Amino acid sequence: MREFPADSEGTPSSSANEPPAANPADAAAAGAARTGRARGRIAIRARLTDLGPRVVSGLVLVAGAILTLLAGGLIFFLAWLAAAFMVHLEWQRLIGGTRFTARLAVGTLAVVGTGFLTSINNVDLALFVLGLGVLATAWLAEEGRKTWSAAGIIYAGSLIVSVAVLRDSFPFGARAVGWLFAVVWGTDVTAYFAGRLIGGPKFAPQISPSKTWAGTLCGMIGGSCLGTLFLVVIAQVTRLDTPAPLMVLFLLGLITSAVAQAGDLFESWAKRCFGVKDSGGLIPGHGGLMDRLDGFIAAAVWVAILGALRGFPSTAEGLFHWM
Repeated sequence: MREFPADSEGTPSSSANEPPAANPADAAAAGAARTGRARGRIAIRARLTDLGPRVVSGLVLVAGAILTLLAGGLIFFLAWLAAAFMVHLEWQRLIGGTRFTARLAVGTLAVVGTGFLTSINNVDLALFVLGLGVLATAWLAEEGRKTWSAAGIIYAGSLIVSVAVLRDSFPFGARAVGWLFAVVWGTDVTAYFAGRLIGGPKFAPQISPSKTWAGTLCGMIGGSCLGTLFLVVIAQVTRLDTPAPLMVLFLLGLITSAVAQAGDLFESWAKRCFGVKDSGGLIPGHGGLMDRLDGFIAAAVWVAILGALRGFPSTAEGLFHWM
């Protein structure tokens, strides 16, 4: 058996093939790195704790929205009229106050009448009926809540008017609403993950403490990219080009995404004014329907106004025609 030579104190020296003893400082650094990685994974999981319910409820809402869009006609109108009613209901609950039932009844009549008149292309009379509902609801509300109560009618009524006008706009009606879905959903998803995973400086901490600059800017880019991609794909499927350069459509998506996020902030501000976290509990992971539609309502109103002001035969054509 081979013997190792002894050192000066008679202790056998280590073999050249034996690994050197670990440096205590290196071992401590490696342990700290492993601990840091573990804490990072735990922190990420903590930031995404609500992801499961949000994904499930989000997929259900997306499927419902797409089905109503494809169906069009009466199904589309009734689905979005129901959504407008729920928005009005949650708004009046949010602000509280007396005569809730009376305010809800008057507002519901105004929203339904506005939606019906819009569906038969009588938008001027629809807006007149909506105005009457605003005045009546303000009259019914107590002092300090009159403006808030009237704003709820405008908020819900603008939703049904905008989507009805856009959907019935030949030949780009379904495309306009589908693009709007893509921009708003792309904004929400990208902003959620960027805000949770990147973090960084807060965007408007006094209004919405969870929003970050990273989430806001990434949401704009993600929403615009998804909206532009949708228009490219749908043009190939339908063999009907969108009459605008891709750069113009991308910029339009950026602006619409910014408006959607402004709508989200508006609703957050309204809830903060009344000390409420969610507008309701209808949708797991999201709160109420108004919490899910706040950005969409603002974006729909913006694109409907833009399309109408450009003087083309239809609102959606005015939205997309930039050649």
